Amino acid sequence: MSNLAYADTLKFERHNGKIIAMSPAYLRHNGVAFNIAVIFSKYLKGKTCRAFPDGAAVHFSEKDMLVPDAMIVCNKDIIKPNGIHGAPDLVVEVLSATTSKRDRGYKKSAYEKYGVKEYWIIDTNSCQIEVYLLKEDRYELDNTYSIFTNDMLEIMTDEEKAEIQMEFKTSLFDDLIISVEEVFEDIIE
Repeated sequence: MSNLAYADTLKFERHNGKIIAMSPAYLRHNGVAFNIAVIFSKYLKGKTCRAFPDGAAVHFSEKDMLVPDAMIVCNKDIIKPNGIHGAPDLVVEVLSATTSKRDRGYKKSAYEKYGVKEYWIIDTNSCQIEVYLLKEDRYELDNTYSIFTNDMLEIMTDEEKAEIQMEFKTSLFDDLIISVEEVFEDIIE
């Protein structure tokens, strides 16, 4: 098999011109990415914006081509047969042991640089969602949403429990309510 043919079968990204091979995802990772794609797809049915699951490439430049775990694209002009050519409106990355540093580092910086309006980092180990919003060309942490175990809830005060948010809205749509439990559905052991 030629190097080109072999490279075509691998899942990879380009970070500042460097080819980065991507590891196979674990079941928890795939489960959360699938749940997000389903939530987005159901909501966007019949609307202008479109949801894309894991595997769709985002071509920002000759040197930067990233593959998010899920995304929403509202500008139909950037959707091409080989992927998205420009900034999606919302990007989701689900952390794994092999991708955490890139998702929090290079990829977060690239999404910020190229103007992705909203960026979620989801940690399947802590069942936590970090939501970053682009403000004046910089990401600001908008909020963090978590699943709390019964053990955790037992030691929390009533005031702490009252502050727990189990649903949130995206910055893109006022009526798309994200249930934290639905994001992590069927992956919590």
